[in-house]
Amino acid sequence: MLTLFNTLTGKQEPFESIEPKQVRMYVCGVTVYDYCHIGHARSALVFDVLRRYLEYGGYRVEFVKNFTDVDDKIIKRANEQGVSCETITSRFIDAYYEDMGKLGIERATKEPKATEHIGEIIQMTERLVGKGLAYAVGGDVYFQVEKYPAYGRLSKRKLEDLQAGARVDIDERKRHPMDFALWKSSKPGEPSWPSPWGPGRPGWHIECSAMSIKHLGETFDIHGGGMDLIFPHHENEIAQSCGATGKEFARYWIHNGFVQVNQEKMSKSLGNFFTIREIFEKSKWSEAVTGEMLRYFLLSTQYRGPLDFSDQSLKEAKNALNGFYDLFNRLAETGEGVPKVEQAVRTRLDEAQRAFEAAMSNDLNTPVALAVFQTLRSDVNKLLGSGLSTQERQQAREAFRSLGAVLGLFQLERWQFGESLKGLESAVKAGQLTPMVEISDERIEQMITERREAKKQRDFKLADAIRAELASHGITIEDKPDGTSRWKR
Repeated sequence: MLTLFNTLTGKQEPFESIEPKQVRMYVCGVTVYDYCHIGHARSALVFDVLRRYLEYGGYRVEFVKNFTDVDDKIIKRANEQGVSCETITSRFIDAYYEDMGKLGIERATKEPKATEHIGEIIQMTERLVGKGLAYAVGGDVYFQVEKYPAYGRLSKRKLEDLQAGARVDIDERKRHPMDFALWKSSKPGEPSWPSPWGPGRPGWHIECSAMSIKHLGETFDIHGGGMDLIFPHHENEIAQSCGATGKEFARYWIHNGFVQVNQEKMSKSLGNFFTIREIFEKSKWSEAVTGEMLRYFLLSTQYRGPLDFSDQSLKEAKNALNGFYDLFNRLAETGEGVPKVEQAVRTRLDEAQRAFEAAMSNDLNTPVALAVFQTLRSDVNKLLGSGLSTQERQQAREAFRSLGAVLGLFQLERWQFGESLKGLESAVKAGQLTPMVEISDERIEQMITERREAKKQRDFKLADAIRAELASHGITIEDKPDGTSRWKR
């Protein structure tokens, strides 16, 4: 059974949908005033994988992810560039689709914009005012937090503590420092819509409440987003939604962790802030980065924990994928004349499927799921050494493809970096390059032993020289955590 960590209850719980085999899920999308960064990529990928795994388990998923297309930052950017807010939002919505497309993020079932739901936002605000949970002041409307006794239950914060920590320059028109805006009166040059309180625009929090209720109903299964949204955004969503409907809003609240860069918090002031498209630019890194590399890296840490982004981590993801696609190339070769050992292959594939499902059902433990694939890769390589028929090779490749689809991995017919080796081979045959000198397996093993001894003696210069010498013969070495090494031509 799938279990998920529910931020609302503070514990991992069995997942039970409101309706059998149907899931309604809302995830807070991006504010479209700039290009998406690596943190956006992680959040998008987490919920993409959750959706895929639910569908793998036989659920029909209605997935709603919004665009915030009216906001102070959007207005500021539009004014700086002398264009309309719609010009800014359209540009960055297109950029969002381009970036997420490279990552293999599937589009949500519905992707509403806040500006398309002004009517629902006004209606919800009127409902809260009518219930005495909100009040109007000079064209602005605020939610009154003291009228909602359960305020703070998601973030585990007490209202009195929040009041004590409130800034001294808080708006004196508010009845409580933590009251938040549902509707904002318009200022000159800002986009605005008519309302019972005068021309204005919606507050950020009520946009998501109105859109999620519109498309998923007053109570739905899963609400998600990054940990930075727990307070105040999601806390305020719960207060205004439950206050308006008198019902529970979302049953499971799922939040992904932050991304660090070289063990430091990502920020523009530290100069370690990277957009997704910058990561894909070859000039920024020592090697080209592909969507599958970035996806593999992002899945290498359990979604709730912090994730450290570095050039080295991308290299490790590439090396891991090289190993998988090297196996897939071997599986694509014919196995004619090889006697079947189908039971051994089938047994191993079934074991891997059960282990994969156990990992994913344990709060989407993708690192363990990737470890299952690594073990299966090693086992299939060993079986190939004994000989596998064409049918068995196809079964093994299909197992990687079908389970990998849950993570969005192993779907390519041609791995980018494998193709470069084929190009090198063609160049050698054409006489444009000198072919590498053949070296025996016995000599390779001897050199690897010499390299291991050099590393024990901390003679890293010699160890590196041996690796370079092997590389000149077309031999790559993969060092394992236990100190041993494996090699391939």
